[in-house]
Amino acid sequence: MNELLMIPGPVEFEPAVLQAMATKTSSHISPDFIEVFGHSLERLREVFLTEEGQPFVVAGSGTLAMEMAAANLIEPGDRVLLVDTGYFSHRFASICERYGAGVTQVGAILGDVPSLEEVERNLRGAKYKLLLATHVDTSTGVLVDVAPLGSLARRYGALSVVDSVCATGGEEFRQEEWGIDICLTASQKALGVPPGLAILMVSPRALDLFRERGTPVANYYADFANWLPIMEAYEARKASYFGTPPVNLIYALGESLEEILGQGMEARFRHHRVISEAFKAAMTALGLKQVPALEVAAHTMSAIYYPEGVGKELLGEIRERGVVVAGGLHPQIKERYFRVGHMGGVSGGHILATVGAIEGALQASGYRFELGAGLVAAQKVLKEL
Repeated sequence: MNELLMIPGPVEFEPAVLQAMATKTSSHISPDFIEVFGHSLERLREVFLTEEGQPFVVAGSGTLAMEMAAANLIEPGDRVLLVDTGYFSHRFASICERYGAGVTQVGAILGDVPSLEEVERNLRGAKYKLLLATHVDTSTGVLVDVAPLGSLARRYGALSVVDSVCATGGEEFRQEEWGIDICLTASQKALGVPPGLAILMVSPRALDLFRERGTPVANYYADFANWLPIMEAYEARKASYFGTPPVNLIYALGESLEEILGQGMEARFRHHRVISEAFKAAMTALGLKQVPALEVAAHTMSAIYYPEGVGKELLGEIRERGVVVAGGLHPQIKERYFRVGHMGGVSGGHILATVGAIEGALQASGYRFELGAGLVAAQKVLKEL
């Protein structure tokens, strides 16, 4: 069965991206590859909406991107303030602690975000080197408004670091305008490339702080000093070597960036908003509640509570109808909800197919609702595409 993959990453990939991935593997110093890699580094600035950022593209997962940010900026004894919105916020805290940072977490009730006033109160009360936030926490579907965090960080002399793994390429993000120092992501979500690339965009301010550190970076593979000359060389259309780059993944990245920027970032942000609103309208019409509060719900994914009397067996029923969604991840509510990704190349047709599968699964599970209500609600919103 050709199942529709609607989890919060990996996502469904465009045929042209998969075709690029299947290109005969070339040498990492071949002229064709050098051009694709260099051009991709340049085009990433257009995705992050920055002219002065330094891109890094390294073989690894989103967790490696998180570790690269922490390893290069943190020295033992540094203080870090972290905006806690779920499982991946906790992961970032653990990574920072491994490098000797003292981490203060500012949290809220599950499904919400802490207030800016509380974040500022902490920044005012102590000297922090970094202010960290997860743009979209994949465990809760909570979206953090990171724009004011960039301003707050600069006001209090901290660097702002945003984990945008489940956001970049889908959620609105303007790195230079918002003053975000490091934004990190991975290839397999809204960027629409198979798993395997850790991607960071680093501001000159963050690179300056890295260069001023007094102790060696404690992670050899993650050290900016090893990767920066490689990125600069490829962008200058010259071959260089530290570790062999994932050639085929970078071919796929190059193709996906062409498609993303052909659409344009403003149009892409709008597409994700409409797709998200359509899916969420369908869930509301079916009487299902979301994990995040409505005003902080992500546009790249949804986290939906099971209705009363229905549990994780619903996932199997949905899959029987040709659609794969994900179970819960946050340990406090893991057995009580499921997650749906709607990012990257997801279309209105994908949304309708997913809503239809969920309706059929709910009906088979004995949940009582008006059959078709979700599809009608979704279609009304999708007219805006």
